[in-house]
Amino acid sequence: MDAQPTQPDQHSNETVDAALRADIRRIGTLLGDGLVRQEGPRLLQLVEEVRQAVRDDNDTAAARLAGLDVGVGMNLARAFSLYFHLANITEQVHRARDLRRRRATQGGWLDEAAEEIKAEGITGEAVARAAKRLAIRPVFTAHPTEAARRSILTKLRQIADILDQEAAERALAGDVDTAVTDQRLSELIDLLWQTDEVRVVRPDPADEARNAVYYLTDLYADAAPRVLADLSRTLTELGAEPELGDAPLRFGTWIGGDRDGNPFVTPEVTQTVLTLQHEHGIRAAEQALDALISELSISQRLRPAGDAFMSGLAADLAALPELPQRFRRVNAEEPYRLKARCMKAKLAATRARHAVGAPHQPGRDYADGTELLADLTAIHDALDDSTGRLSARGKVADAMRTVAAFGLHLATMDVREHAAAHHAALAQLFNRLETGQPDYDSLSRDERLALLSAELESRRPLAPRDVVLSDAAAKTMGVFDAIATAQRRFGGAVVESYIISMTQGPDDVLAAVLLAREAGLIDTSVNRADIGFVPLLEGVPELEAGRHTLDTLLSIPAYRRIVAARGDVQEVMLGYSDSNKESGIAASQWSIQSAQRELRDIAARHGVRLRLFHGRGGTVGRGGGPTHEAILAQPSGTLDGSIKVTEQGEVLSDKYTLPALARENLELTVAAVLKATLLHAKPRHSAPVLDAWYETMRQVSDSGRIAYRDLVSDPGLPKYFWAVSPTELLGALNIGSRPAKRPNADAGLDGLRAIPWVFGWTQSRQIVPGWFGVGSGLAAAQQNFGTDVLAEMYEKWHFFRTFVSNVEMTLAKTDMDIAARYVHTLVPRELHPIFETIRTEYQSTVSQVTALTGENELLAGNPQLARTLRVRDRYLAPLHHLQIALLKRHRESDVDDPELTRALLTTVNGIAAGMRNTG
Repeated sequence: MDAQPTQPDQHSNETVDAALRADIRRIGTLLGDGLVRQEGPRLLQLVEEVRQAVRDDNDTAAARLAGLDVGVGMNLARAFSLYFHLANITEQVHRARDLRRRRATQGGWLDEAAEEIKAEGITGEAVARAAKRLAIRPVFTAHPTEAARRSILTKLRQIADILDQEAAERALAGDVDTAVTDQRLSELIDLLWQTDEVRVVRPDPADEARNAVYYLTDLYADAAPRVLADLSRTLTELGAEPELGDAPLRFGTWIGGDRDGNPFVTPEVTQTVLTLQHEHGIRAAEQALDALISELSISQRLRPAGDAFMSGLAADLAALPELPQRFRRVNAEEPYRLKARCMKAKLAATRARHAVGAPHQPGRDYADGTELLADLTAIHDALDDSTGRLSARGKVADAMRTVAAFGLHLATMDVREHAAAHHAALAQLFNRLETGQPDYDSLSRDERLALLSAELESRRPLAPRDVVLSDAAAKTMGVFDAIATAQRRFGGAVVESYIISMTQGPDDVLAAVLLAREAGLIDTSVNRADIGFVPLLEGVPELEAGRHTLDTLLSIPAYRRIVAARGDVQEVMLGYSDSNKESGIAASQWSIQSAQRELRDIAARHGVRLRLFHGRGGTVGRGGGPTHEAILAQPSGTLDGSIKVTEQGEVLSDKYTLPALARENLELTVAAVLKATLLHAKPRHSAPVLDAWYETMRQVSDSGRIAYRDLVSDPGLPKYFWAVSPTELLGALNIGSRPAKRPNADAGLDGLRAIPWVFGWTQSRQIVPGWFGVGSGLAAAQQNFGTDVLAEMYEKWHFFRTFVSNVEMTLAKTDMDIAARYVHTLVPRELHPIFETIRTEYQSTVSQVTALTGENELLAGNPQLARTLRVRDRYLAPLHHLQIALLKRHRESDVDDPELTRALLTTVNGIAAGMRNTG
């Protein structure tokens, strides 16, 4: 997939590669045996025949597949789809294994970062200052790009665990008896075959939250504590002793809070999701305390705890009469165990309180994670003051860092709504006032800004609490009431940011601020702000106007006081998906890069710290690519310890399904942020060199944008897009609660969201969002600035090299021969010239990219990945041939055929698994 979670390990050798191939062959053989058990030998025979036919003659293979019975075709598609799932998880196991070998011989990513920091002579004081500013937050979203069901992913995780355990035993004993392992693997493969990979019903937001919680609790138990401990050790070695209450790494979520275009996210849903998160967060904390209870068997007779600790324990025991007498008796001389027992009792009381919405009872339950952290601190300090220092700085410190990262809520919820919804609600509030002023709806942006700025200085409410509003306006107002309720119930950390989608000017932000004031979340007269406000700059025009938007906002005294109340931190979210869909990848990437520099300078001028929130998707067309490289490619000074990055769909399963990979991914991100903060505060190159590069990149962007806009402005493109891809089926996949199209969108492309846009191009192997326009842009830059400048940019400019690398990978996944089959079978002949335009630009882009890399073909510098993609193509081809034939049959049919639709959806799932991308 495009979101490669780790950097390729350059020391991988043929032995490692051969081991991977052997395991994939073994899993493939077990799958073949399973097909015979489940469906009979004819299906396996057909699989083998189709594989060979694709190798020999694609035309013959396509013709044969087109004639298959729908049921047979579906089983064939399921067989190839399951093969990809099994191959993917096996690759993940070997990737994790390879990374463990690397860690054993070369150290972790933080070790590597520490060496670079030492080599630059960074002082311990500077490291300590940077450590205090570390605030790294992966944000899990419900954007629907994971085609595989949780039922499938869970069984694949079991297969991974079996393969990993077998490898560990082989390392110890030299060899293992695989008979028992094969039996269990076969059992799981049978269960996978018997599990419907197509969701019967669409998940609701609570279902999506459970999916995120699955990953979060896994991270709580293993990867996050390891990374946090490694970070603490690294900072200590660099001369900066971190405090255990610090939270350099936290997690976020949009699930249950993202209302933009999702009518199913209501205030009630927000409360349900937060309660669900707390239930699992409390359970994770209880398991952490169980580990401490087992560990801390320290006797009061042998090593007495201090008076302060014993007094606190006595107060706990008095406040918790329900604590069983057995624990009071058995642990009477083991104060740390007894303290942990009391903490578990408080957690149980907290769970009970949340279940009924009762008020917090100090001393009997926890208001939030900070109170649990305070109890852990008491244990730590008491141990540290005695001879229990190693325990204090071991297991107890691990628990403290983990609780600081996750709290009781696991992840902080961002709330998002479209800018137009706020103005619509305010119009009803203002228009009811008899002021003699024009209707709010008729005001220009400047007039709106003046009105909102003046109103923000006022202390009057705009309306009584029982004001009658339209259903839509009441729902928008209810969002802010829901935030206030959630913070009262769960603590201020559960919701910290309010994101305004499609922010086009400062008035869009102030509209949300004013509604928050009506709900009591903001009081500028006393400089109180319970939430911060985040403009989301989604399209290229909005990114280009971001400088003005931020400068104007920070120049408004009332808004500046809100930012001050939030610690003088202003968050801005950068949208990758819509800017790409609107203007192409070259313009999108350059607009985002340029906007970051401009926002950095504006924030600095106002004395504000800028936190950038990168709304990246899984595919290159939606901002995807290696996170580590993307962080290091940011402009100097834009990353001052703090960053937020969205994680979604197949990226979640690829990064976090296996604990070893989860650890590597988190550590890669943390290491990159640490390096960028300490080593990239100033430009790496001189101002004249950067100016020349910027001018050249502007040419790439401008020319690329023109080429892309010419394509998407073609009046025939909407019809071409819907004809050449199975996008109309995306809703039937039931992979997310949010509709694929924006409200009131017609059959055109403007209302189509970025995910189905990328989905359609990916399924037909054109992948236009990942590269189109880059060839034209590079050619124009070469003509105007010369080859030498582009070569210098590729060699020395991290941003440009990363940009080209991501485009190269997408080009390698593009297959014009397969795409031509979709076009010639499914697209009306009069629209074929559109495909010729796409194919011409593809050839130009390949030529320009290989000229930059100095290679004769794509991915020549990464032969292992190139070979993997070639092997996958041999298994993808049958799925594409089937999908084309079934789509043709589906569209020509006069009746709704559920079996045909299900067969088509199976090919969609299979291609997504093989490409490791949906959208």
